[in-house]
Amino acid sequence: MDLGYAGKVAVVTGGSSGIGLATVRLLLEEGASVAFCARNASRLNDVAAVLRRDFGDERVMTAAFSVLDAGAVAEFAAAVTARFGRCDLLVNNAGQGRVSTFAETSDADWRDEFELKLFSQIHPIRAFLPLLREARGAIVAVNSLLAYQPEPHMVCTSAARAGVQNLVKSLSVELAPQVRVNAILLGLVGSGQWSRRFAEREDRSVSREQWYADLAAKKGIPLGRLGDPADAAGAIAYLGSQAAGYVTGAQLEVSGGLSRHI
Repeated sequence: MDLGYAGKVAVVTGGSSGIGLATVRLLLEEGASVAFCARNASRLNDVAAVLRRDFGDERVMTAAFSVLDAGAVAEFAAAVTARFGRCDLLVNNAGQGRVSTFAETSDADWRDEFELKLFSQIHPIRAFLPLLREARGAIVAVNSLLAYQPEPHMVCTSAARAGVQNLVKSLSVELAPQVRVNAILLGLVGSGQWSRRFAEREDRSVSREQWYADLAAKKGIPLGRLGDPADAAGAIAYLGSQAAGYVTGAQLEVSGGLSRHI
């Protein structure tokens, strides 16, 4: 199925690893030019070198900065405008979870978590909105199932994720009909924190495949496995394309059936 990305321009935050990188690569494979950012300049440059080799320098653009820096985000948007002249899709992917209970979460932790989750959406949207409106484009927020199904050991992140989902719904109305706004809700994906936890496992004889399978069984995931970054990337590419042209204000679960809410 041709998702219609040829000649289009996508922007991806947090694009140097995991879901962000899988999304960047898929969009490039689908014919888009992609501008992506991340905080770690060294890793970003290494990843970009491979992508430029595979897809051509003219279709790949990178910048290293934090999306919490509004000025840096605005400069990135200006650079994308100068380089490509358009933005058809914005994928807001930056941010990771905080593991803590209510008793363990300080006021500073609460503020930091809400700032990260909300402003990693707000700053890029504000900066790229003129281009998105002109292109009648789309925004996809990479969010978590925690927004609807909170976990007590991630109380702070769960609350912040719910705030992001509320923002998605609000913007889907305010920005219509020029810009569509949707989200994916992730369950357990075999990257990021779970890769780190696997590396720190006590039983070093257990393979990654077995460790993930045991984790999926313990968590009660009906599909019997953790998600792959490519699973999330496919959902993002769909929501950002004209195949989802009549979809806005929606959330697409990528959780292997983990959700229990209706």
